[in-house]
Amino acid sequence: MKKEINLEKVRADAQEAYKSGEFLCAEAVVHSVRANVDPNMPKEMIHVASGFPVGVGRAQCMCGTVSAGTICLGYFFGRTFPTTITDPQSLKTITLAYELQDHFKQKNKALCCHVHLKGMDEPRNGHPEKCAGFVGDMAVKTAEIVARELGGKLV
Repeated sequence: MKKEINLEKVRADAQEAYKSGEFLCAEAVVHSVRANVDPNMPKEMIHVASGFPVGVGRAQCMCGTVSAGTICLGYFFGRTFPTTITDPQSLKTITLAYELQDHFKQKNKALCCHVHLKGMDEPRNGHPEKCAGFVGDMAVKTAEIVARELGGKLV
């Protein structure tokens, strides 16, 4: 993990990757966290996020940016061996994921793309602009949580 994390760059890189069409929403969040928080994160983590855009495969359920942030938190804090739900590592990861989704929900009132995109026929009618805000916000909130938990400095 980088010792210093520039949150403005986290946001800008995520939004640029999304707006340019280089990546879809969830992929852009993982791409920016990887580039700005931990360049040693396997590039394949972006692959893992590829099915989450537009609320999991265009189903317009939970916003792909929230899913992507959760994937990143799992990378940093999750487990790779079987334990129980009461394992401290499991509980920590679940708690951090709740914090992330609660931040989104408090700020945006709903987690579901179908609520946020109602009447927006992509790419017209404001869909890309609205989602770019979600992309930047979730990349930043994910970076903030990781930095706080692992002792990184935010700049």
